[in-house]
Amino acid sequence: MPRQTELVDRWRTLTLRYNEIACRLDRELDTAHGVSMNEFETLDRLAALECGVPRMQDLAGEMYLSQSALSRTVARLERAGLVERALCESDRRGVFVRITDAGRAVHRAADDTRLAILAELLD
Repeated sequence: MPRQTELVDRWRTLTLRYNEIACRLDRELDTAHGVSMNEFETLDRLAALECGVPRMQDLAGEMYLSQSALSRTVARLERAGLVERALCESDRRGVFVRITDAGRAVHRAADDTRLAILAELLD
């Protein structure tokens, strides 16, 4: 087993690399497409669904965002017309979210930016 110092060093290297990539994605996605990395990731998860409209709590369970952070992210996307929310008829506590046509268009354009950055920084 590696010494504690080696494990900590590897962890620090990993987090520094992640932060470098995340900051670059956040900056470039915002500049080119007007969405943050978290907003793009939310659109990306919604665009990937073949059918159905997920509940917010299910979406939060698949992402690195807390439920409250996801709610704030979805609220910003909704104000921009990129997603729509609806209450669950059978459970008033449940909220569904779906991507709009405008959201799909932003996602398609922003995905090219994401892939270019990932190819540059991860190759």
